[in-house]
Amino acid sequence: QVQLVESGGGLVQTGGSLRLSCAASGRTSVVAWFRQAPGKEREFVAAIPWSGAGPYYTDSVKGRFTVSRDNSGNTVYLQMDNLKPEDTAVYYCAAKRTYSSPSSYYRGQSYDYWGQGTQVTVSS
Repeated sequence: QVQLVESGGGLVQTGGSLRLSCAASGRTSVVAWFRQAPGKEREFVAAIPWSGAGPYYTDSVKGRFTVSRDNSGNTVYLQMDNLKPEDTAVYYCAAKRTYSSPSSYYRGQSYDYWGQGTQVTVSS
């Protein structure tokens, strides 16, 4: 069983930056970030595989968010720049045990492990 612990959320003004971290207790193949705003469904934000192609982003964050892994592969970061009020949500880290088709990276149901979430609030 792999445990995921997120950190780095907070309150920031429009145009500001935050960096989220996701620390995994074991090896994973793909780590992703999802977010859920109040009254909305959970949505995919970004994913990074340990090897192979990628990373992958949802269109609304391309050019503003950057996902990366440290050399051990056990910590994944989400650098969020030029934040907008619509980025306000609880951000969750998720991980897969084994590799699968990249098309599955966008679906929350395909992930095996989830963190507890961290709140990101962007004020206008």
